[in-house]
Amino acid sequence: MIRVGIVGATGYAGEELIKILLKHPHASIVYLAAKIEEPLPISDIFGYLANRLELYCELLDYKKIVSNCQVVFLALPHTASMEIVPSILSLDSKIKIIDLSADYRLKNTTNYSKYYKVKHKSPELIKEAIYGLPEFYREKIKESRLVANPGCYPTLALLSIVPLIVAGLIEFDPIIIDAKSGFTGAGRKADIASIFSEVNENVKPYKINIHQHMPEIEQELEKFSGKKIKINFIPQLLPLNRGIIQTIYVRKKRTIKTKDLIQIYRRFYRKEPFVRVYAENKFPQLKNVVNTNFCDIGFYNDLYSKTLIVVSALDNLLKGASGQAVQNMNIMYGFEETLALL
Repeated sequence: MIRVGIVGATGYAGEELIKILLKHPHASIVYLAAKIEEPLPISDIFGYLANRLELYCELLDYKKIVSNCQVVFLALPHTASMEIVPSILSLDSKIKIIDLSADYRLKNTTNYSKYYKVKHKSPELIKEAIYGLPEFYREKIKESRLVANPGCYPTLALLSIVPLIVAGLIEFDPIIIDAKSGFTGAGRKADIASIFSEVNENVKPYKINIHQHMPEIEQELEKFSGKKIKINFIPQLLPLNRGIIQTIYVRKKRTIKTKDLIQIYRRFYRKEPFVRVYAENKFPQLKNVVNTNFCDIGFYNDLYSKTLIVVSALDNLLKGASGQAVQNMNIMYGFEETLALL
């Protein structure tokens, strides 16, 4: 039984980690921490956990982490993990860490400073961290002690676009990503923009072409293309709790039949348990992915122009965060990858 700790247990991603891990046959939650005024039973914070998890949530204690845990999930706001990870590893170099923040995703610290408005405090660990997208980096994840769990928007964009790049089917300019997300993607925090009267009956674009997930998407696309890529990224907030749906517009290099396009994707993801490629004239919907760890992908292939439209969807708290984090844990420990996720 793997002993698991969760730091940031009271946030949306932390709560989802608890839900998933309680179902995991080979994992036991032994430590919970969050930024709270005083230690509280986790069932006082989430009442449905009464008689299911008798554990206190407390302030972060590094010594308790390393003395109790074999793996720790950091479900923290961006810029918080880069101070915590070195402290944990200095006490126990063998402990495994899965970081759900962006702190170790970007290999370029200049980009990190530009988009997150702070200088990185532990750049020596960035090179070691493995980008935790299992469909692309499974073998590296297996050997890693520090996994940088991808963002929700990048997970969906990369799973949607990379097969086209590998097949040499698209131009790299333009790549237009119209992404619509539920409000839990912003995290559990007091913010006037997130209150009911602001969210309800509203759709709001934000951070157009300056969103912090843009360099993450571009970094990973460039690994597969070998060329510099600049995307156009239009995130929008939906009056929903969870789920992301993206409409991605790219330009084809050559004409291709839709059935052949679908076959390319199905071959590419033939061994991937959480990627579902739709048949012709079928398109993903949020209700098909919410509360699952699946990423669904469909296409509109304009046969009379060079335009290809990829429509894709996932749950931002599961495949876009906590579900993917547990998928990474399963890989790191050699468990069946789908454990607790199906």
